Amino acid sequence: MPDQQPAPPVAPRVPAIRELHGVTDVDEYAWMRDHDAPQMRDYLAAERGYYDAQTAGLAGLRARLYAEAAGRTSQAAEDSAPWPRGGYRYWTRTPAGQQDEQLLRSPAGLGGEQLLLDQNEVGARTGHVDVAVREPSPDGRLLAWSADSTGAEIYTMRIRDLRTGQDLPDVIERSYYGCAWSADSRQLCYVVPDALNRPYQIYRHQVGGAAGADVLVFQERDARFDLSLRTSRSGALIVITSESRDTTEVRVVRAGDPAAEPVLVAPRRKGVEYRVDHHAGQDELYLVTDDGAAEFRLMRAPAARPGEWTEVRCAAVAPQRSDTRLLRCDVFAGRLLLTVRRGGTQLLVSTDLDGRDVREIGPASAAGWLAVEHAEDYSAGTVVISEQSLIDPPVWSELDLATGRRRVLKRREVPGYHQAGYRTVRRTATAADGAQIPVTLAFGQRTPLDGSAPCLLYGYGAYESCEDPAFDVSLPSLLDRGVIYAIAHIRGGGECGRQWWQQGRLHAKPNTFSDFIAVADWLAGTAPGSTPLVDGGRIVSRGLSAGGLLQGAVYSGRPGRWRAVVAEVPFVDCVNSMLDPGIPLTINEWDEWGDPRDPADFACLRAYSPYENPPAGHRPDLLVTGAVHDPRVLVHEPAKWVARLRQTDTAGSRVLFRVELGAGAHTGPSGRYAHLHYEAEVQAFILDAMGLGLAPASAPDRAGSA
Repeated sequence: MPDQQPAPPVAPRVPAIRELHGVTDVDEYAWMRDHDAPQMRDYLAAERGYYDAQTAGLAGLRARLYAEAAGRTSQAAEDSAPWPRGGYRYWTRTPAGQQDEQLLRSPAGLGGEQLLLDQNEVGARTGHVDVAVREPSPDGRLLAWSADSTGAEIYTMRIRDLRTGQDLPDVIERSYYGCAWSADSRQLCYVVPDALNRPYQIYRHQVGGAAGADVLVFQERDARFDLSLRTSRSGALIVITSESRDTTEVRVVRAGDPAAEPVLVAPRRKGVEYRVDHHAGQDELYLVTDDGAAEFRLMRAPAARPGEWTEVRCAAVAPQRSDTRLLRCDVFAGRLLLTVRRGGTQLLVSTDLDGRDVREIGPASAAGWLAVEHAEDYSAGTVVISEQSLIDPPVWSELDLATGRRRVLKRREVPGYHQAGYRTVRRTATAADGAQIPVTLAFGQRTPLDGSAPCLLYGYGAYESCEDPAFDVSLPSLLDRGVIYAIAHIRGGGECGRQWWQQGRLHAKPNTFSDFIAVADWLAGTAPGSTPLVDGGRIVSRGLSAGGLLQGAVYSGRPGRWRAVVAEVPFVDCVNSMLDPGIPLTINEWDEWGDPRDPADFACLRAYSPYENPPAGHRPDLLVTGAVHDPRVLVHEPAKWVARLRQTDTAGSRVLFRVELGAGAHTGPSGRYAHLHYEAEVQAFILDAMGLGLAPASAPDRAGSA
């Protein structure tokens, strides 16, 4: 690194007073809430310039890391596993040398191919593309598709005539995820977000008509609830779901009569969730609900009397098994496919329509992950599933629902990668209160688990979301340099069921942070009864969004534990954001984080909010990311935090803020090569912090066994 470095940016300080529940706080960076203010734009540009200057010395390492990951990316056109739907065979293709994928199809059983949508063309103008909807009509003649080219998650919807390949004049300027076709393919329902990007309305559009004539089908007036929209797999029902963090309410409309009034399945009750699918032959709804079952149970009801629920008893799921969380039920013409979690692992359970004739399907690796990839065809009798682990590239298989047998359709080709040179294992660490926290590890065969190797520890822990072990072509670059990669499956997530989330939300949120620290101490061998697995002086932690909050909290709460911290688009200004209903995601997030207008919620949030609690003394190296178009964590949150950290630093700590000033999304750049460049930047920072910036990648031991 050069000896002479520019001074870090200094943000203007404009004191603003917040008085709440007898507590007075001074916020000197509240002005950053105005993203369009010239001084805000100048500050963000200065931070990006400072980041670029500070990391210029890592350019060679970034280039090597990118080249390694790109070398593991097929340079030929790469097709996905195909899936059946409505008499066609669909698949995606990433063309050679291009960033994004295409959607193609051919008539089932016949050759040839038809290009339906090329995302590379859609994103050509800005270099960014995010497709929210890609839905063929029931008659197969039309394709509803929507895209965003800035990262703001506001999508323009169009309808393509698949006989000509041309888009119809129909243009819906503002839409969101989800759509549903009428049975005759003449009408399309879609979701509209409000000014705060909350999906709150469902409209119905007549194909060939003007968007201005579209009809409002339903509006969700409670700001705590979002709307989602889909067609049941049977094709018979349009399903509208209102959902908050712990409460749902479903309405259905017959797809053959889309102008009919939506029928309420069951009125919302605070703390009760249910989700539905439909069996056409019996005209029944199947429902997954926590009504009377903490880890959810399976019910059914006549579609004509949707409030009359009876239980479908299945020995493989709750409440018959209290250790099993029932996540969803996919209904097919002759079978049910249940997705469950047990012991921190996701499983599939195939049964008959009465919950009997049970077939359990688990991942091949004890530290792996299995999921349903494609299940669009109601009558197929098969689905496409994927399996992978941190070291096993994805394998896609056709799963026969009646027998449970798998037939491999495709294995992801990873040039130059030798899986036998790596290992992955699942272990458990003990939290302060005795809870057993699953931890997934990946490392090279030559890397010892004896306390000598550095470690990258990743975590999320919110919304009952699961951080399952997915393969990434960038990860071997860390493992080849002797880094141990670990995922902490901490409370607040859903890896161990609904109770795992309940123990890490609202006033229990601090469990998420203490769990993560407990895992780090266990890895370092400083926890009671543990032996060192990694070098406790070279643990780098990383997380994104709510996982970025996790990083901010442990950066403040235990700064001496980390060699460095990577906080990507972090939610760190918790109190102020939860007090501001005028920004996205505040009102419907109160059920996750709490409402600081309540004194107890305020005290809890303020005690861990990273912006309110900068650490004293020496701090680990910190890399923060943000994006000006991010609609989920607005860019002023990481900007304010960085500014306060700089202002309160007394030890010359290193803080870098990589802010994306142009098109870019919440999770980083779109496109496979753009994302590899981004990942190389983050990995370069991590390796440099570990003292491995000059370490060459060693060839993995090909003779080893995983």
